[in-house]
Amino acid sequence: MDIVASMKVFIAVVDGGSFSGAAERLGMSRAMASKYVSSLEDHLGTRLLNRTTRRLSLTEPGSVFYERSVQIIADISEAEQVAGHMVAEPRGVLKITMPLSYGLHRLGPVIAQYAGRYTKVKLDLSLSDRKVDLVEEGFDLAIRIGRLPESGLIARKLGAERSIIVGTSAYLKRHGVPQAPADLANHLCLGYSLTGTGEEWRLQGPEGLVTVRSSGAIKADNGDILLRAALSDAGLIFQPRFIVEDDIRAEKLVQVLPDYSSEELGIYAVYPSRKHLSAKVRTFVDFLVTRLSGQPS
Repeated sequence: MDIVASMKVFIAVVDGGSFSGAAERLGMSRAMASKYVSSLEDHLGTRLLNRTTRRLSLTEPGSVFYERSVQIIADISEAEQVAGHMVAEPRGVLKITMPLSYGLHRLGPVIAQYAGRYTKVKLDLSLSDRKVDLVEEGFDLAIRIGRLPESGLIARKLGAERSIIVGTSAYLKRHGVPQAPADLANHLCLGYSLTGTGEEWRLQGPEGLVTVRSSGAIKADNGDILLRAALSDAGLIFQPRFIVEDDIRAEKLVQVLPDYSSEELGIYAVYPSRKHLSAKVRTFVDFLVTRLSGQPS
């Protein structure tokens, strides 16, 4: 039986003083209204109403059950209104995971702008290059870079980046400037440990795909620590442009082998389901798409 529907019919019968009045109010037959209440009594194992040809009256258990039912139905109605309001208006906690370097270099100002516009949303950010399980760990949304594995998650593309090879002028003066990918075998190539290609650098160039093995003494699971090592003349790094572009402009780093870069690295907003998407997730993803594409919002 539908206990909530039965409770609503029971309340309507008590409030209206008859099965006929409740049936008319609820748009059902008198027999159906009576059946709902009888089923409820059978379920509870007690009589809720005393029935005579002239009037209905509550039994003692019926009186207690009526009061509690009124409160329960009111709570359900309020919960429905709150949930519906949250779908229409962004509010609540939005828990997001994103790569550390991308969050620092690209998303900080965008996130601040979103928070300023949608003041009823509280952003809970986790910056880590680790791939988290969104559902298992309770995240609403992830920002991910690179090829996405097959999954039941929904992905919306935000943009794309490429990795390039850079080093300092001091390092290149000591070790020479590589003129071809094969020359990298004689260089200290600092590795990113979370790449799907292991210690290999996969370079797209004029002749197609070339694979080079990183051989430096430093390997890390974060691009920014590799950037700091490169700035200290420790070797060459192969990192997304968003990590190194400021230091290239400041002439602290020099791009080498400019005809070679990584394959395109797609940047995606990933979330568990498109169905019943909350307003906080929908507006945040839309905001990222707009701002990262340079469009006015």
